[in-house]
Amino acid sequence: MFRTRRVLAGALLTGLALLTGAGAAVADDPSPSPSASGDGSAPTEAGTTFRTATAIQQDRTATAGASTGDYLYWVFPADAGQRATVRAKVTLPEAATRHGASTWQVDVYDGLRRRQACMYGKQTGKAAAEAATVELTCVLRTVRAWSEPWADDPLPGSYYVRLTVVDLPSADLGLPVRTEVEVTAADKGGAADVDGSLSEPLVPGVSSVEQAADGASAAPVALAGEPEDGWSSGWWTDRWLWTVGGGVLGAFAAVFGYSLTRGGGRPSRVPPGVCKRVRLLGRGHRAD
Repeated sequence: MFRTRRVLAGALLTGLALLTGAGAAVADDPSPSPSASGDGSAPTEAGTTFRTATAIQQDRTATAGASTGDYLYWVFPADAGQRATVRAKVTLPEAATRHGASTWQVDVYDGLRRRQACMYGKQTGKAAAEAATVELTCVLRTVRAWSEPWADDPLPGSYYVRLTVVDLPSADLGLPVRTEVEVTAADKGGAADVDGSLSEPLVPGVSSVEQAADGASAAPVALAGEPEDGWSSGWWTDRWLWTVGGGVLGAFAAVFGYSLTRGGGRPSRVPPGVCKRVRLLGRGHRAD
C-alpha cells in the first residue's frame, strides 16, 4: 500500500517536472540570431513606395541615405505568435544647415496595407534644431494565426515600415539624412494562439511571381520573403503539451486518489468469511 503511494507520488512529481521543463523550453525558444542566416549582408537602401519597399529580415539593421521629405519603405515577414518591435534612427544634417525643429514618424502596415497601431513606443519624435539624431520605436500587437474578416488584427505575412518627416521648415526639405531600421520579434508562445489559421500568409506579390513563372508578364513587386525558419503550419502550438500533460497528470491523480480511498481489504489476521458475516449482521440478517 505505502509502496504504491510512493511510486504514484514519484510518477506525479516526475510528470510535473517534465511538463514544466517542456513548456519552458518552447516558451523561451530564442529568436534566430543574425549569424544564423547564410547571407550576412544587410540592405543599404530603402524603397519609396509600397511596391518598391526594400525587403529586410528580423534582427538585421538596414541603412539608407535619403533626402529630408522622402517616404522610405522597408518590408519584413512576421509569423503567428510573434510580437514585432520596429526601431528607427535618423541621423540629421548639421545643425548649422537646418532652420528649425523637425518631427519624424514611423508607421507599420500589414500585407493588406492596413495601418497597424503601436501598443507602445515612441512612434513620433520631435528633434530640436540642435539635435543630431532622433530615435523612434513601435511595438506591434502579437500576430494572430487567424481573425475575423472585419477585424484589423495583425496576421502572418509581410509588414511594411514607412519612415518620413511630418513637420519641418520648408527650407529644410531636401537636406541629406541617414536612416537605420531594425526589426526584432519576441515569440509569445501559446498565450497568443487561436483556433484557426490562414490558408496562406498575407504576402503581396506572390500571385505576380507565380504568373511570371508561368510566362505571363507581371509588374515587379517587392516580396518580404519568409522567416528564416519558414512559416508555421498553424496547427502545432505548445498548448498541445499542456493538454497532453494535463491528461497524463489527471490519470495519475485519479489512480492515486483511488489507492487512498479504496481501503486495504480484509486484514490478514481475520479468517475468510468473517467480514461477510459482520456485514450481514449489520444489515439485520441472521448469520447461520
